[in-house]
Amino acid sequence: MINIHVQILLIILLWNSDCQIIPRIEECGLSCSQGVHCKSKPSSDIINSFCHAAPTSLSSTILKSMKISTVIKCVQGSPCSLHLNIKGSLSLDENIRGLEICSLSLDTQQSQCTNVRFARKKSKMLNGKKVQVQFNCFEVNVAQHIYVTMKTVPNYCDVKMSQEYYVEDCKNSDVGKYIPACLAGKLDYYVERARKIISVNVSNFLRDQDYYVRLCHKWFTCEDVGQFAVIKGKDALKSVSLKYSQLLPCLCIEGWLAVPDARRIQLCPFENDTKVLWDNIVYNPATQTLAWEPACPVLVMVNLCRLTKSNDHCEDIQNSSKQFPEKVKYSRVDTHPRLCMKFTTKQGSWVKCPFAHGEFPAWKMRTAAVADQIQVFFTSQTKAHFSVLVCNKTQLASCDLLGMHHSVSAGDSVSITMSQEMCGSTICIQGWRTDVDYSVPLQICDIHCGFRGHTYGNGSPARAMTHRMKSMHSLH
Repeated sequence: MINIHVQILLIILLWNSDCQIIPRIEECGLSCSQGVHCKSKPSSDIINSFCHAAPTSLSSTILKSMKISTVIKCVQGSPCSLHLNIKGSLSLDENIRGLEICSLSLDTQQSQCTNVRFARKKSKMLNGKKVQVQFNCFEVNVAQHIYVTMKTVPNYCDVKMSQEYYVEDCKNSDVGKYIPACLAGKLDYYVERARKIISVNVSNFLRDQDYYVRLCHKWFTCEDVGQFAVIKGKDALKSVSLKYSQLLPCLCIEGWLAVPDARRIQLCPFENDTKVLWDNIVYNPATQTLAWEPACPVLVMVNLCRLTKSNDHCEDIQNSSKQFPEKVKYSRVDTHPRLCMKFTTKQGSWVKCPFAHGEFPAWKMRTAAVADQIQVFFTSQTKAHFSVLVCNKTQLASCDLLGMHHSVSAGDSVSITMSQEMCGSTICIQGWRTDVDYSVPLQICDIHCGFRGHTYGNGSPARAMTHRMKSMHSLH
């Protein structure tokens, strides 16, 4: 429960930081309360860097408090800028002539200092009174890490206040809206497919700043694809050309200003072109493993399926479904040309048949009818074992068993006795490999009894069941 409360607190703090309203000012300056006249001038921090022993009458707690915030300075006709708003309080003392306030950037080690002096007459009259000093002329950058110090003038040892401060980043609504460094720009692109080049033009950004452009693959983050390009602020032409290897749906164009923690803009113009993802199918003959790994994250259902003879339907193979996978792997797979992979997304379904072009050895089945028996032959270039049966094809995707299973090895045959009940236009001889986990069942149908001395298979005498098909079919 404690961890949950901590997480909720962090979320609230981050939300408050992003939504915090930052005051806007037209000019910066110095002010002191209690009617004390004060003025400031830039200081090098060197003269006042060495401290002196404080008088015994001077309290070490004479500096009461210091608060730091951010303000946005906006002057008509000029870009807005970020400034530190530093409020300090102290008790006036005759031994103190003023304050020195300094800010040090912990990112760049650059410092800014100002020396605040009090009018002597007024400060003596208010000796011991609490006075507030406000100064907001230190310009800072987006998301800068600042170290602020406040010391007395003269600089008395052990009389000092210091504080670290983080300037808001571009996630803050006011900073993102008014500060030029947070203007991510506008990206336009043109694809030269023949040269595999994407030309990117950038507009609507701070012209005197350098600008980065890159190609990346968007997963949980956008991962680099090659080197990023730099558009120099002084360049008249605000465009670059980036080479790509493949137009993937997760290929994005990303651009940002060359300033710390700048807001980035992404353009992913190919995210609906998912067809290219289904090409990455690999078969390992040594392990009989069929694998597919997406080149981009995609919500997809993957199945193995059997392509029908008409090539217009692919019947799912049982227990082969895998949903939203990072990688798909099927072990001990039959390399038959009609064994395919089906990919289904919200956009539709695609079928890829990796063995369709005959690069791998496929097995064949043929039948011959002699009297009341059907002889079934299997041939294969590799050692293989098969099972064969007679079935009644009552539906497109199902064939009901008639009789018993028969086992046979490649190069051998099996004879099946056909009864009168096992004859007809819906009767099929079905065979499949039994020495693999995923096999395509082949069917020779329209079995008729009463032949004498004739052979047949798939519509012609002793014709082998060989198949060739297109590598992809879109089923929408």
